[in-house]
Amino acid sequence: MTNNHLIAPSILAADFANLQQEIEMLNQSQADWIHVDIMDGMFVPNISFGFPVVSAVNKHAKKPLDVHLMIVEPDRYLKAFKDAGASNITVHYEACPNLNRTVQAIKELGCTAGVALNPHTPVSILEDIVGDLNLVLIMSVNPGFGGQHFIKNTYKKLHDIKELSSRYNPDLLIEVDGGVDQHNAADLIRAGATVLVAGSSVFSAPEALSAISNLKQAGN
Repeated sequence: MTNNHLIAPSILAADFANLQQEIEMLNQSQADWIHVDIMDGMFVPNISFGFPVVSAVNKHAKKPLDVHLMIVEPDRYLKAFKDAGASNITVHYEACPNLNRTVQAIKELGCTAGVALNPHTPVSILEDIVGDLNLVLIMSVNPGFGGQHFIKNTYKKLHDIKELSSRYNPDLLIEVDGGVDQHNAADLIRAGATVLVAGSSVFSAPEALSAISNLKQAGN
């Protein structure tokens, strides 16, 4: 197995007091994207970054910003996140009553369009739209806080979305977020993941650059 999967460290776990240094570290690392979790305190029970922080990160980042919107009514803010520097915009299936329209709006902005699923949401629900997506994000913890325990049913969901992808959209990126570390990375890749989001396991590691490198080499 070659290491053609992507690594997207989540800055939710970074040291916010030294965010510029953390971004510069990611620039030097083997990371492919920088994952930015946006939380509004309504869709999930936590609040994180807004547009000013995304813009500040983008000013220093040399890698694409992978923006994950854990918010209600994301359509209202798509352009603002694009303008702040988002390359990829992922919205939650559970927050989008008109998902096709939201996905088209993201694409019209010139961004990669992703849809995230909470742990309790079955993959089969995406069958009608998966052909239009660039990315599906499987949440392997309940969204809202970093450092949670990995939910084992994630492996089945990865198999399921890989099967849907093979039928309708072979180029689909399959991202997994939550509890990802060097112990489960290879298994996640084997199950179908092509993008690994890692927060605590990168930023709490003694050597973040080595932690990213280990994730990049996983499955080899």
